[in-house]
Amino acid sequence: MNPAQLLDGLLHGNAAGQRRAMAKAITLLESTRGDHRALADELLTAMLPHTGRSFRLGISGVPGVGKSTFIEALGLYLIAQGHRVAVLAVDPSSTVSGGSILGDKTRMEQLSVHERAYIRPSPSSGTLGGVAEKTRESMLVCEAAGYDVVIVETVGVGQSETAVANMTDMFVLMQLPNAGDDLQAIKKGVMEIADLVVINKADIDAIAATRAELQITSALQLLGMHGGSGHSHADATQWHAKVVQLSALLGQGVDNFWAAVTEYKTLQTANGRLADRRQHQALSWMWERIDAGLKQNFRSQPRVQALLPQLSQQVAAGQLAASTAARQLLAAHQNFQPVRADERLT
Repeated sequence: MNPAQLLDGLLHGNAAGQRRAMAKAITLLESTRGDHRALADELLTAMLPHTGRSFRLGISGVPGVGKSTFIEALGLYLIAQGHRVAVLAVDPSSTVSGGSILGDKTRMEQLSVHERAYIRPSPSSGTLGGVAEKTRESMLVCEAAGYDVVIVETVGVGQSETAVANMTDMFVLMQLPNAGDDLQAIKKGVMEIADLVVINKADIDAIAATRAELQITSALQLLGMHGGSGHSHADATQWHAKVVQLSALLGQGVDNFWAAVTEYKTLQTANGRLADRRQHQALSWMWERIDAGLKQNFRSQPRVQALLPQLSQQVAAGQLAASTAARQLLAAHQNFQPVRADERLT
């Protein structure tokens, strides 16, 4: 995979050629081979001047809330408005087999075949939060290819909400009208990071949808009053999280949703928050990759590999404290001195 050829395909290829280049580029970025990683870094550096011009929209919610149906309705609406839409759909990987169904693309039947849309399902591969490790890099590929709206759909469990909020310009949390009692609807940790809350399937029970909207709006206002969410209602120059109702299945309310997104983008661009958010995310991304690289390097050290099975067995048998084993392994890693190339020749 030649990075220069891939970049040329992304920037100048025809529709079919560009799709092939995108698929090959993302596959290269997802590869764990060392030689592929070097080529991927070269490609990323070459792509950077052609990225950053899209709007990155993160969407999360519990299974069954209708994320795929909503994204298809939104994607078709945006295409009709002249946009090009890329969807990065992250599927959960099995903790037993390691495999994923990758069914999001099949659920978006109309959007997946549209020439102005690109859908890439990826397995989470056990990554914390259910967000694929290479999702950030895949976003850059989509941006270089000229997609001006990039949607990241992720598994709505555990830490996934925080993970997707930390890589997108706007985080959307989807809720159901009858998701539970008041406490379920206003979980503080999730509401603090939501820029927009969508109550989907509002057509099923209009009364329940309105009640949920009032509850969540009240919760957001309370969080703003206490100043812990970044949505303080005392400052008119900042964005205040909103709640909208819609029915993705019927296509109702999608226009109102996008109007709210456009308002958010305009305001956050004007006050500089959008640029600050991206800078912070870029630095966070760097440190995440450093952490991952250090862990990989740790596991690959011969002395660590030699000690790991024995210490793991002792910890599992209750013969050695986990903290003690960890310190011994770290000490083995720190004391490891790789042989220099000139020393090998002597």
